[in-house]
Amino acid sequence: MSTSAGQKGEVIVETRNLTKTYKDFWGRSKVHALKALDLNVRRGEIFGLLGPNGSGKSTTIKLLLGLLFPTSGEALVFGKDAADVSKNERIGYLPEESYLYKFLNAEETLDFYGRLFNMSGARRKSRIRDLINLIDLDWAKRRQLKEYSKGMTRRIGLAQALINDPELIVLDEPTTGLDPIGTRDMKDLIVRLRDQGKTILMCSHLLADVQDVCDRIAILHQGELKELGAVDSLLSVQDITQIQAKNLTPDTEEAIRKLIAENQGELVSMDHPTTTLEDLFLSIVRDSESRPGFVSHQEDADQQEEPVAAE
Repeated sequence: MSTSAGQKGEVIVETRNLTKTYKDFWGRSKVHALKALDLNVRRGEIFGLLGPNGSGKSTTIKLLLGLLFPTSGEALVFGKDAADVSKNERIGYLPEESYLYKFLNAEETLDFYGRLFNMSGARRKSRIRDLINLIDLDWAKRRQLKEYSKGMTRRIGLAQALINDPELIVLDEPTTGLDPIGTRDMKDLIVRLRDQGKTILMCSHLLADVQDVCDRIAILHQGELKELGAVDSLLSVQDITQIQAKNLTPDTEEAIRKLIAENQGELVSMDHPTTTLEDLFLSIVRDSESRPGFVSHQEDADQQEEPVAAE
């Protein structure tokens, strides 16, 4: 994972005190789906939005796409209010369940979605060829989608989300239902899109997948932001230091740094061991249940630790 682009890039998605409350028939507050969410997604990064069911992930996505309106706060995409539909021309969206026409083949499916964006015939033909090659379905491009496996359907769904060559790609559970090979292929595609300069916002319950591809993550629980930061930083166990060395005699195995150098040993590495995203996620959710309202932002802590340049 590379976080340099995300750390320095332009902000593509921003939420400010974003709140969504669902009300009952009488206008009374029924469900607080999202509570004062503040986060940003920067150009050129893969940003993961995590949380158990009912944590506010889907609500956040719908607010950003303009499918819902906030109760209070702001959701901005490309600097525009999320309710501005003109921004959607620059967005590609893969929902958790792709609703595709089963009697169309891959080429016809992509041509249909290309027409929705008023793309010219020549442009559609070029994009269809490139996307089918990208998802490695050239061998099945003229087969009806009803004959496709789950993995093939998921890949053509991703191609549909890319037909307009979007700057921002929103992926909802992109590896759902895929076997290990299909999952690996999907993750490789996501990283390749990031390397092409795309910005990717993805939701997933599969924590190992997020750990593999995301640069930064936000963890939501019961509508509140509980953790935000770079994956590598969040998973680093800061209070433990592990040292790996070779060519050391038994007498120097307990030495650190100076003793290794004094005894002609070679310091292979000295860093912090990492936990897993699954362990971090479960720890945050359990802590959130025991301490409602408590928020720990590793990203904020990292920024505070940065040295200030002398004037």
